[in-house]
Amino acid sequence: MARIDEIKSEIDWLKDLFKILVAVLVATVAGVSKLYLDNDVNILFYLGVVLSIGFTIWMSVIAKKIKKHIKELGEL
Repeated sequence: MARIDEIKSEIDWLKDLFKILVAVLVATVAGVSKLYLDNDVNILFYLGVVLSIGFTIWMSVIAKKIKKHIKELGEL
C-alpha cells in the first residue's frame, strides 16, 4: 500500500509543477508577443523565445513522467 501512496504523491507533485510551467509559459509567450507587436525586438525577445521552447520541452518531459507513473499505478 505504501508504494501506491508514493506514486500518487509523485503524480500530484508533477501535476503541480506542470501547472506552474503552464502559467510561466503563458506569461512568457504574452511578453514575447507584446515585444513583437511593439517592434521592440531585442535580447529579451530572443531570450523569451528560447525560454518558451525550453518550457515546452520541459512540459513534455513532465507529461511523459506523469503518464509513466499512471501506467505504473495501474499495474499495482
